[in-house]
Amino acid sequence: MSLLRVEGLTKRFGAFTAVDDVSFEVAAGEIVAMIGPNGAGKSTCFNVINGQEKPDAGTVLLDGVDVAGSSPARIWRMGVGRTFQVTATVPSMTVRENVQLALISHHGQSRSLRAAARRLYRAEADALLAVVGLAGQENRACGVMAYGALKQLELAVALANEPQLLLMDEPTAGMAPAERSALMALVVRLCRERGIGVLFTEHDIDVVFGAADRVIVLNRGRVLTVGTPDAIRANAEVREIYLGGGTARAAP
Repeated sequence: MSLLRVEGLTKRFGAFTAVDDVSFEVAAGEIVAMIGPNGAGKSTCFNVINGQEKPDAGTVLLDGVDVAGSSPARIWRMGVGRTFQVTATVPSMTVRENVQLALISHHGQSRSLRAAARRLYRAEADALLAVVGLAGQENRACGVMAYGALKQLELAVALANEPQLLLMDEPTAGMAPAERSALMALVVRLCRERGIGVLFTEHDIDVVFGAADRVIVLNRGRVLTVGTPDAIRANAEVREIYLGGGTARAAP
């Protein structure tokens, strides 16, 4: 059974169909990239899978359970981590406190926030920060962190949920080339070691081909093709979309 199975997913905004009958699968421990020109429907697809948007049709099966239309909180509790194109950390909190907050939520202790939040899960938070390369920066305020470090922190926050599935929306956006390679190498290693399924969007094709086991190509809200990086690289239609005139309609 696939870890994630999306079948016939459709999302409309008025008369505009942003995601149109999309189907695909992600297995445990597999890294799948979703690519396409701007407006192809990638972020909308992610938002439906993660509960920010409700689908108009289709199913989102997570470990065989249909979570389509569920709240982001329920999907988080079912073991789905999410990172965003623009980092979603809390600038007024320290690096450690951001991860502690995620750990508190994961353990269902959010009501303890007023009491002793800063004392809860310190060691666990520090261990996760070490995993993503932020050891020694636990007490720094997020507001003064470099953007690449914030991307690392966001990954630690997602890992705090002990996810079986990780959704990453443009994980290397705004990063320098060396930082991009290092972050995706870390994601690949963690995925293999922990059996985490990863679905990510990315505009940097070198990052896609270097990290993904399979690639889903969206265009105009529909799946154009799915294949290995080598097959996608050789696909004439994909080259036309990226280099020729096959631009997508603007999507929310």
